[in-house]
Amino acid sequence: MKELTEKGLETFAEIRGRDCSDQMRAEINEGGFNADLSVLSADFVFGSVWIRGGLERKQRSLVTMGILIANRATKEFKNHVKVGLNNGLTVAEIKEAIIQSAAYAGFPAARTAGDAAIEVFKELGI
Repeated sequence: MKELTEKGLETFAEIRGRDCSDQMRAEINEGGFNADLSVLSADFVFGSVWIRGGLERKQRSLVTMGILIANRATKEFKNHVKVGLNNGLTVAEIKEAIIQSAAYAGFPAARTAGDAAIEVFKELGI
């Protein structure tokens, strides 16, 4: 496996957990349909973008969550609620990010994100 891919998988493990990183690694090693997409994700998203300076991981989480809300990418938003919590965001900060998104992405998108966040909080016992 390439050095950049390894770096990306390590970053992914730090922000999403070792189990998720191991799943991505297995998908890459198996070479199935989504293997190339997983390599690109590991290399670019986690091996290049998430490790940059300029923003703390907490801030990167807020930016990512706002974009996912606007795109109504609910499944991925749920993942990033967990990432955000791991990166130090509080429930109150996530709530404020959702409220902020209502002004720019619309109330339906914000409401969908709020419902998704509640599901994650319940799953995590928060």
